[in-house]
Amino acid sequence: MRRHQRLRHPRIQARDGSIVSVAAEEGLPCHQDCNSREGKISRYSGPALPEDILLHIHSLLPLRDAARAASVSRAFRNSWKCHPNLYFSNETMGLKDTLHGPEQMQLDFISTVYHILKRHSGTGLKTFGLEISSHYDPCHLDSWLHLALSSGLEELIIELCSGLKMWSGMCMPWYNFPCSLLSGKSRDSIQNLRLSSCAFHPTVRFCLRSLKKLYLCSVSSTDDELQCILSDSFALERLELLSCSKIINLKIPYLLQRLSYLEVKACLSLEAIQIEAPNISTFRFSRRNPVQLSLGEACQVKDLYVSHYGAVYFARVDLPLIAPCLEILTIESHKEMVNNITILPSKFYQLKYLDICVPGQYFVPDYDFFSLASFLDASPSLETFILDFNLRRVFADPESVLGELSQSHMRQTAEHHYGNLKRVKINRFHPARSLVELTCHILESAASLQCLTLDTKCCCSGVSHSKSDGLIVSWPLEGLALWLVIKMVILMEATGYSGPTLLQAPPDCKAK
Repeated sequence: MRRHQRLRHPRIQARDGSIVSVAAEEGLPCHQDCNSREGKISRYSGPALPEDILLHIHSLLPLRDAARAASVSRAFRNSWKCHPNLYFSNETMGLKDTLHGPEQMQLDFISTVYHILKRHSGTGLKTFGLEISSHYDPCHLDSWLHLALSSGLEELIIELCSGLKMWSGMCMPWYNFPCSLLSGKSRDSIQNLRLSSCAFHPTVRFCLRSLKKLYLCSVSSTDDELQCILSDSFALERLELLSCSKIINLKIPYLLQRLSYLEVKACLSLEAIQIEAPNISTFRFSRRNPVQLSLGEACQVKDLYVSHYGAVYFARVDLPLIAPCLEILTIESHKEMVNNITILPSKFYQLKYLDICVPGQYFVPDYDFFSLASFLDASPSLETFILDFNLRRVFADPESVLGELSQSHMRQTAEHHYGNLKRVKINRFHPARSLVELTCHILESAASLQCLTLDTKCCCSGVSHSKSDGLIVSWPLEGLALWLVIKMVILMEATGYSGPTLLQAPPDCKAK
């Protein structure tokens, strides 16, 4: 009988050398029927998977699931010692303040991290992260980082959610990152470094040969200290600096040939930015007040986001000279003090996408929106134009504006043809006279226009590329807004446009 089964179900040799039956591996019906008749629960007795496959499966699990699998499975127990991704937080370890109390939760966190790191062989560790929401003894963090950075680590994440403490009336970080550890084995392997709410004070220059991404948020570091890591990080591709209050003059050296993305946000002490790196294509700058911006001759920024007081005026007056290669420009200004933009000879020859947003309520009440046509005149390649202004507390009764417009001619400018302008969207549209004049000017000058959207309620940016291109107007339409739509339809017909006109009304609306 046994000889007959061996002939029917030949055996194969697994990669680890064990001999198993094909029938056992495939789960043939005869075995299932036999077990069901005897009323026993069958167990899988197939071949043991090779260790490298087990390690790979275990590495794909999140930290908490990987710990659970190791506690119930002998096969995963050893692979736990080589897990490549270790990210410790209260959430990943299942610690809740309501159940344990803050002191006990901190003790459990410390003991668990030590237990896992001491059992880990160090082999294959690629990512190490700490997310801490309260003050810990810095000795613990130093010890954990020493264990983690002793191998070829690729990604290091330190997120100290409450990393600041009061010291002599000032907010100071309670943890000083041990920069000397970056000069060890991980110097040649680390690719991603993320630090939040800590001090970073390197005393000498050190080269992180493989570093591609650097993220510093609320990090206490001076100009010279930042240069210690930037000067020799030749592989750096992405740099993000958020709320780094000690940086005054930011210099991006020319030697960072691979740097393509730069973001600087809410660095309150910043006074000047000097960019010499030649291949930065995307630059995002956000701060309450403007700073002195200098781009080197070799710098080719194509996608720019700028947000500060007076950003609209700055973008029209200075940017064509500073960044002549722009293709995408997004402007956000919470306060515009100048009520119009004069006609200037400077041009955005390559600009294709322009988004102007003023969400704040503090700007000149009689702001001249018609002067924004200066952007259109300066951008012969422009295809998409988005305008979003908060107008709720500024303008008078629409009926009075309607009377003014009906009794006088709207302003005209020198003849301009926007031959590439295809899509225009005005969010939070309001029938202010200068905005009406700008809208009609666009209709008269853009023969290639495919879609004009007047959104009276939505404040989101973006232009849809649906099949319903044409004149898209959101509901409700009253007074001057309704008059303007009729005028636009007449203008579109006069220019030979025969596309659809869509009024986006709610489903329960009974108006025809």
